[in-house]
Amino acid sequence: MKTAWELPKEEKGNRAMLYAFILLSVGMAAVAQLTLKHGMNQVVDRAGAFEPTDLGSLRAVATTPAVYLGLLLFAMSAVLWLVVLSRATLSFAYPFAALTYVLILLFDRFALHQELPLLRIAGVVFIITGIVLVSRTPST
Repeated sequence: MKTAWELPKEEKGNRAMLYAFILLSVGMAAVAQLTLKHGMNQVVDRAGAFEPTDLGSLRAVATTPAVYLGLLLFAMSAVLWLVVLSRATLSFAYPFAALTYVLILLFDRFALHQELPLLRIAGVVFIITGIVLVSRTPST
């Protein structure tokens, strides 16, 4: 098995493009989650705790633009993910989806200034380690 540095130039370009699609899809999914959370915070502020059987709650969700934006970002992320799945095995690509945990944790810490328990940080270190190991394997 050759590493990414030993691959022919064409394969390196294809692999770089695959990583770009993966990272863009995962990044968009993380932003989608953050946008949906923001939208649902707005819903709760307007209508109280969300109850899917309550017409007022459903109306508040349906009239919150951030919810629509989050869903749109998820759809765009899914289209990119389809590109990824057309170019790599699922067992190679899927572990990269765990990067959303890392991105959300970084956002919580540095944008929202939330304290992070050491155990949560350790878990994310394990996630990153796993992704690095998976990235070193063939993608097809």
